[in-house]
Amino acid sequence: MITFDGVTYTYPDAQMPVLKDLDLEIGEGDFVLVVGPSGSGKSTLLRCLNGLVPHFYGGKIGGIIRVAGRDPIRSQPRRMSSTVGFVFQDPESQFVMDTVEAELAFGMENHNLSQTLMRKRMEEVLDQLNITDLRARRISTLSGGEKQRVAIASVLTLQPQVLVLDEPTSQLDPQAAEEVLTALRRLNLDLGLTVVLSEHRLERVVQYADRMVYLPAPGRAPIHGTPEEVLRQTDLVPPLVALGKALGWSPLPFTIKEARQKARHLALEPPPETNQETVTANAPLDVAARDLWFAYDGRMVLKGLDLEIRRGECVAIMGRNGSGKTTFLKHLVGLLQPKRGSVRVRDMDTAHIPLERIIEVVGYVPQNPDALLFADTVEEEIAFTRQNHHLPSESSRALLQRLGLAEEAQRYPRDLSVGERQRVALASILAAEPSIILLDEPTRGLDYAQKEALVSYLREERALGHTVLLSTHDVELVASAVDRVIILSDGEVIVDGSTREVMSQSMVFSSQINKLLRDERYLTVEDVLRSLP
Repeated sequence: MITFDGVTYTYPDAQMPVLKDLDLEIGEGDFVLVVGPSGSGKSTLLRCLNGLVPHFYGGKIGGIIRVAGRDPIRSQPRRMSSTVGFVFQDPESQFVMDTVEAELAFGMENHNLSQTLMRKRMEEVLDQLNITDLRARRISTLSGGEKQRVAIASVLTLQPQVLVLDEPTSQLDPQAAEEVLTALRRLNLDLGLTVVLSEHRLERVVQYADRMVYLPAPGRAPIHGTPEEVLRQTDLVPPLVALGKALGWSPLPFTIKEARQKARHLALEPPPETNQETVTANAPLDVAARDLWFAYDGRMVLKGLDLEIRRGECVAIMGRNGSGKTTFLKHLVGLLQPKRGSVRVRDMDTAHIPLERIIEVVGYVPQNPDALLFADTVEEEIAFTRQNHHLPSESSRALLQRLGLAEEAQRYPRDLSVGERQRVALASILAAEPSIILLDEPTRGLDYAQKEALVSYLREERALGHTVLLSTHDVELVASAVDRVIILSDGEVIVDGSTREVMSQSMVFSSQINKLLRDERYLTVEDVLRSLP
């Protein structure tokens, strides 16, 4: 179905190729997972399949690519669209219509399908992805996860032979991600659809894959084979696999069911107490929402929200897509004004304080990192922020080093991968040294090593007495870094408690290790390894 023969590709102005002498074959009906560190060439490989590379991105390409017998370099993306369906990391980049229904119809109209066939296919994909209730909605009012499912649906209406997805679950809550992946697996099994998918959160998807392709670094030869074969050769592995490798389990477990057969023989002692500080009830309030209501186009998103966050806490705001997480964060930085109620940050009512004053205290990193990037180089992004806040620019380099961006300092930010842009956006906000940090889906596009670096950074911020709020679907990040979890549903707080308490009582918002052992003392691999005799 798919063949790469000696493919080498170099982006414009790049000194080194991101793909070099790549040889790869993917069979018809395979479900293939493409993995690797952020910036290793995963998205580039996927873009070759429909001709986006080189026709949209430019650069130089050599070698032979064949997809279902067609040459994407010669055919170009427009002609490949009936063969290869492509879903981008950022769903907004592929929308052209205002409403969900119009977006789903757009591709079919361009292929001159009959009205009857269009209606049939539209109903099928709306049902497959569980988004029937979104059909009349304006796309601008959807949450990030809802937009991602709409993007997948718009591609499926053309019934391509190959479905290519770049980080399809990066903005989805755990249940929505499972629904999407189950739908993809069903399409793969029932229709023989070839699926090629890139993903960093392997804990969600590895059990669905027939084969894996691991790209270790730009220009390096890939490792490919079964998931078992590939994951034994890399450190970028999900928690269950990390535990299996540490304990010498064979075969490696990819699901809770597989791991539980082996874990029942573990003799664990209570994990030792950590030295992590706890925030006392006497710490001053940094954030207070009182009877907070807000609506988009008459649709109520926040409904009488009440919560308090004290100085020095690291808190995760979780919940299903569309539950109001991002809307709440935008109120804290003054980007939205309450319909009713109030939001106070450091004794400032955000509805009556200029944005310029709020951002002296609050740093906000949105889901889409591109919203913050405008300078010519990464280093200039950081320097601009520090100059605006009258801070010395000499320490910009130290921050880049801290976030693993020193080697990218002179690169144009928008030429970076999504994960790299995410870290640049984070650096551009942290450069202002805010005392309250708001992060919306901060691990989108980050590999496991970069996520560990983020966890270390959050712990440092907490040690400095700074307050951190994360809106996230990443349960493994929450298990590693967060003191307290607040779960929203339909605009209201339904759960508020310590991370261990909330995770041990949830079937959805729980880490792999906690699901495995069903004990609030064990949330991470480190918790288990510390408890071994």
